[in-house]
This record gives sequence, structure tokens and C-alpha cells, in this order.
Amino acid sequence: MSSECLFCRIVAGELPSTAVHETETTFAFRDLHPQAPTHILIVPRAHYTDAVDLAKNEPALLGDLTLAAGAVAEAEGLAESGYRLVFNTGADAGQTVFHVHLHLLGGAQLGHFGTP
Repeated sequence: MSSECLFCRIVAGELPSTAVHETETTFAFRDLHPQAPTHILIVPRAHYTDAVDLAKNEPALLGDLTLAAGAVAEAEGLAESGYRLVFNTGADAGQTVFHVHLHLLGGAQLGHFGTP
């Protein structure tokens, strides 16, 4: 845990969040600035900077994040209609918190993404 990391502090319960799913290795909560009707962040409880850092150091945890996302999608009623999973890696990709997090987006027809 990094005492300076926003998501580490959320996982530790030091900052409030609207939790929707928890496992031994993951924590999922609603995004404060949703980009879709359903926008949930799934983070590992352990601190890794980005998806590549996580994959290099603890690849099984990458699978845990994906499985947690599937469970959240099911609980949110998105499994049949579909949803998007996104990792932003680096500032140019839009990563603003440098604790790896998987965005789950859904609840409506999602448009294309990339350069606006």
C-alpha cells in the first residue's frame, strides 16, 4: 500500500467509496465521474502502477481483476447486453491515478473510442 495513492486509501477504507464487489484480492467501486450509466472501477488490493506492471509481477492477479469484472457485470445486469473493460496505461491514455484499475462501462450502447 502506498500512503499517497488514492486507490490504496480507498481500499484501506481511509476514503469513502461506493463498494459493489470485494474479493480477497480485488475491490470494486463506482466511479465518481461516470463515463457511462454504469462505470465501476476494479482495482487490486495490492499496489501496481499499471496493467503491464501487474502482468509482469503478478499475472494471476490480472485474471482476478477480469473475473471480478465479470461478477460485477452479472450483478449489474450487464452480462447479456454487453459491457466494456478498459485499462488506461500512462498519462497520454488518460490514466490519472497510477494504481492499476480496470474500468467496467455499460448500461447503454457505447460509442467508438480513441481520438475524439
